Amino acid sequence: MKITINKHSSIRIESDKVIYFDPYLIDDERHDADIIFITHEHFDHFSIEDIKKVEKEDTVFVIPDNMYNLLGGENVVVLNPNEKTEVEGYEVLTIPSYNVGRPFHPKDKGNLAYIVTIEGKRVFVAGDTDMNEDNSHIRADIVLVPVGGHYTMDYKEAAKLVNEIKPELAIPTHYGSNDIGDIKDGERFRELVDKDIKVEILIKE
Repeated sequence: MKITINKHSSIRIESDKVIYFDPYLIDDERHDADIIFITHEHFDHFSIEDIKKVEKEDTVFVIPDNMYNLLGGENVVVLNPNEKTEVEGYEVLTIPSYNVGRPFHPKDKGNLAYIVTIEGKRVFVAGDTDMNEDNSHIRADIVLVPVGGHYTMDYKEAAKLVNEIKPELAIPTHYGSNDIGDIKDGERFRELVDKDIKVEILIKE
């Protein structure tokens, strides 16, 4: 599979299908999305303008139940935390995504992180979250975690979470744009991750 990050937490995974998570700041009209996963409704994760640039007629959307009034309808899969299902042939598990001790993403809101099995690998997209009791003991081969701080965990906490999960590959997200974190937070994160875990920096200066 090929994983790219446009900016921020805008993730694209190309396998036998093209999968987006929270498309945002998309520069061109692509219309190549087979599946679009949305973690929550904040503007930098749920951008109608950017969704329109990547969606096509048969795109399938996967959204939290709390967003049904924003994007309900045909070709929409609505999920709650801790659900397991199959979407277009991919196994999908939802994990609660929330802050601990700060108000931006409360647990009772029902925001989602996703574990999607692609090419036999469990890919964890954490959403806007801190390290918490729901995500610190998951099993995943590839993890994409926010490191920018303030609205999410910072690079230190993100590294602690990754070292707990012990994936094959970790990719930092949610920094270096929108005045969140510093562009060097990805490298700071890499330095704190256990050396037997590969870290790939996809957000560049």
